[in-house]
Amino acid sequence: MNVVNPATGTEVETYDEHDEDDVEAALECSARAFEDWRTRPIRERERLLSNAADVLRGNKREYAETMTREMGKPISQAIGEVEKCAWVCDHYAEHASAYLEADHHPSPPGSTVKTEHEPLGPVLAVMPWNFPFWQVFRFAAPYLTAGNVGILKHASNVPGCALAIEEVFEEAGYPEDVFQSLLIPSDLVDELLTDDRVRAATLTGSGPAGRAVAASAGDQIKKTVLELGGSDPFVVLDDADLAAAAETGAWARNLNGGQSCIAAKRFVVHTDVYDAFLDALTEEIESLVVGDPTDEATDIGPQARPDLMETLHEQVSASVDAGATVVTGGEPLDREGAFYPPTILTDVPKGCPVDTEETFGPVATVYEVADEEAAIDEANDTRFGLGASVWTEDRDRGERVARRIDAGCVYVNQLTKSDPRVPFGGVKDSGYGRELSEAGIKEFVNRKTVWVE
Repeated sequence: MNVVNPATGTEVETYDEHDEDDVEAALECSARAFEDWRTRPIRERERLLSNAADVLRGNKREYAETMTREMGKPISQAIGEVEKCAWVCDHYAEHASAYLEADHHPSPPGSTVKTEHEPLGPVLAVMPWNFPFWQVFRFAAPYLTAGNVGILKHASNVPGCALAIEEVFEEAGYPEDVFQSLLIPSDLVDELLTDDRVRAATLTGSGPAGRAVAASAGDQIKKTVLELGGSDPFVVLDDADLAAAAETGAWARNLNGGQSCIAAKRFVVHTDVYDAFLDALTEEIESLVVGDPTDEATDIGPQARPDLMETLHEQVSASVDAGATVVTGGEPLDREGAFYPPTILTDVPKGCPVDTEETFGPVATVYEVADEEAAIDEANDTRFGLGASVWTEDRDRGERVARRIDAGCVYVNQLTKSDPRVPFGGVKDSGYGRELSEAGIKEFVNRKTVWVE
């Protein structure tokens, strides 16, 4: 696997791929490790997870620089990502025991009935490059602490991140093979997924990848959790705080170079405030600094790969050809590296690429709607259903609108985000299952009822 720095276009590292023999060895080791790991007291597993948080914080600059070098994330955001990974470790180190405590049920006199939460076994995780540490710890922290063991197949452009994460668990004192990273191409995933030793799988990625994993796992009757992207609406009603909405909206669209499943992608704006909001959003977006991701002052670095930037620009160009108007941006920057400027499109025709497809980069579409009802209709006019954001000074109104938006999570007067304390996941083509909080740690356990007479 050749790592190319997307900010410079130069090759910076080469890693040897694992082959089929390595996959077989990893499966055997994983199954063996599970038999011991599942018997460890949960307090011990929590202690080791707390150690992992300490390792992350102690090495956060090193890990952040690996992210920046491999996929172009601005260094300040990369450091924040490592800190967030430490947070999710802290969360489950503190709360896993309570989350997994047995549930007791009514039963006849003299009997005891409860549901225990037991681990399933080796869990395969197929993870993306956009948040190369956070996506992994989002599954690893709860699933390992529940007593499962993990096998990571990371994206091929972040192999250094994959190996660094494996080292985090080693340095934290985890037993050998409780967590393994495999540097393999996508065509070996099915071999892992269909092996009897793998008991469940989680994937964050594209719709086609999710369907392929779901089909193979379903054929094997294995549990899966899928997070497959989104085209999140950012609804601005007529009584919104426009300055706050524009400031947060600009960041919600462009954080991580716009390469986020839960980025604000479709701005749905009430006609009474449309012009004022568009002006404010444009001003905020044009103030963002695009540049060297190793510079602390940079807001937006390069896109993670040149081909991804080309795909994004094809979506923009086709939409402009169909009638969309470019307010700002719209052309790759004339400089070394895969840099695309923050872009705003208005007058977006129905059915064009930026209207119907997920745009995975710093491209915002802005829609004008006549009233609240039209805003809800526009927000739901998508095959995706991951997250949404609603802006209004009336909190009751915001909650009422939130209930009518088809999404896994809706934030009122806040950007959409994942947080260890609350469940995260989508509906419709954005996938199924939940990560984080109590719901997340219980996705891959056997809810075993035990009746004692």
